[in-house]
Amino acid sequence: MSDTDDLRTILLEQVERLLADQAGPDLLRANEAGTWPEALWAEAEALGLPTALAPEDKGGAGLGWGDAVAVWHVLGRHASPIPLGESMAAAALLAAGGIAPRAGLLGLAVGREPVAWGRRAVAVVMVSGSAVLLQPGPATRQGKAPYSREPADHAAPGVPGAEGSLPEGFGPDAALLAGALLNAARIAGALEAVLDMTVEYANTRKQFGRPIGGFQAVQQLLARCAGEVAAAGVAVAHAGRAADRHGLASAEFEIASAKIVAGEAAGTCAAIAHQVHAAIGFTDDHPLHLFTRRMWEWRDGHGAERVWARRIGEAALKRGGDSLWADLTAR
Repeated sequence: MSDTDDLRTILLEQVERLLADQAGPDLLRANEAGTWPEALWAEAEALGLPTALAPEDKGGAGLGWGDAVAVWHVLGRHASPIPLGESMAAAALLAAGGIAPRAGLLGLAVGREPVAWGRRAVAVVMVSGSAVLLQPGPATRQGKAPYSREPADHAAPGVPGAEGSLPEGFGPDAALLAGALLNAARIAGALEAVLDMTVEYANTRKQFGRPIGGFQAVQQLLARCAGEVAAAGVAVAHAGRAADRHGLASAEFEIASAKIVAGEAAGTCAAIAHQVHAAIGFTDDHPLHLFTRRMWEWRDGHGAERVWARRIGEAALKRGGDSLWADLTAR
């Protein structure tokens, strides 16, 4: 095992332990009510997680996109109530532009989409062409995400506090690509939690004197969901590796594919999970909807499936039919 693998293993264990100890349904519900999880964020900062994607000379840990995907996968599995993934991606973009990330929450602005917990951000990072901009925070126009109900705010335009130039390999859609990779990874993690939750319920809920998981129809539903979970996990991990090898811009096909696969899996598995759980999955006391609603949020955020499918199609048409087979086999 290499030093890089050792670092990733240690990091994932820390994140898993942190969320297992401090996150949970009660914190998610409080988050939806507008209560900032101060203690959880403080612990994440103490571990150096918000700036972990920045290189060491910029105050980070020098993680790659593949490492980030593994961390974001864990965040999704716990439906993490802190915007850690956004802050990590924002710090990576800042550092790539030669700007040392600030301490505290960095918001990630992608187009006109709201910024997760922007009201708490010390600054908001956005990309314009080849420039990365550090907009002083916090965001002022407050709102809520439609599905997750978590705080989501819009940053008011103004004079940037700092501006840098992104190097080759990031491209003008760097923030969108980073956000799509983040959401795909979180969906993949949440899918695992939803599948585990649904299998456990099917093995304990009884009808006609035996667990409903013993019925072939339910088994077929769970098997289909398990296949979707596996496909999403593979697609996301591959996208992270592609971003490390080629840069965000050149990994657009893999990132787009991961977002599409994860988004479709979210729709399929959420429907199956709620079908198996029946009405109880929608009740306030049950945690299932806390995960499925966030999966729906991440599915739409930073480009839904139709957006990325269109981009893949347009790129294929631009290169021409003679290049299609070579492109597919090369990847």
